Amino acid sequence: MEYTILKLSRMAGISTRTLRYYDSIGLLKPLRINSSGYRIYGQKEIALLQQILFYRELGFSLEDIRSIVLSPAFDNLKALEEHRSKLLKERERLDLLISTVDKTIDSAIGRNIMSDKEKFEGFKKELVKENEDKYGKEIREKYGNKAVEESNKRMLSLTKEEYSRWEELSHQILVTLKEAYATGDPAGEKAQEAAALHKEWITLSWGHYNPAAHAGLGDMYAADERFKAYYDKEQDGLAEFLRDAIHVYTNA
Repeated sequence: MEYTILKLSRMAGISTRTLRYYDSIGLLKPLRINSSGYRIYGQKEIALLQQILFYRELGFSLEDIRSIVLSPAFDNLKALEEHRSKLLKERERLDLLISTVDKTIDSAIGRNIMSDKEKFEGFKKELVKENEDKYGKEIREKYGNKAVEESNKRMLSLTKEEYSRWEELSHQILVTLKEAYATGDPAGEKAQEAAALHKEWITLSWGHYNPAAHAGLGDMYAADERFKAYYDKEQDGLAEFLRDAIHVYTNA
């Protein structure tokens, strides 16, 4: 079955302007233009539009989507399976948050008593799961399954005060690190302050501290593109600067 641009826009819940834009950037071309000058879309285009909308829902940019779906190696079935896996993970994440909200509501109306630990349980579980999804494979390869499982267990057992401090440190490290970067000296006072804050942060996360492991983590920040992107989005070169500061701090 074929659709005009108007019918497709109504069926997909997007504007005809969006479809025209997708055409203009070469992301979604119509099957043909009819004698009246209308864009006509067939089943192949409909399947492609579905993929585009899936990727948009998952937060991909149009540039990234274009490189994915127009790649000669693009596999529609495999992509659908990947979408399903990601959506299931997102549902699990939302279920955790909904459960926390439900317990908070019940506590507020006197239906039950919610402990301080329970108030943060959903957030901590989400954080552990997110880290596993993003970095689990690399971290496990570097430090081993046992170390990662212990770290996850430690994170889930943080008290309200510890968790608040952990979040505060996450922000404080970036602020201090950016100030240190402006000095250009990873051995300077401000850079070493950032390294010390980072030590406190990983000690809270791991439940222990090891200088060699700290230095190894700094190396990973600079070498792995995802970790590097996290720091460099604040300031280009920040990941490598942190690595150097940690190496000075740990004498590694």
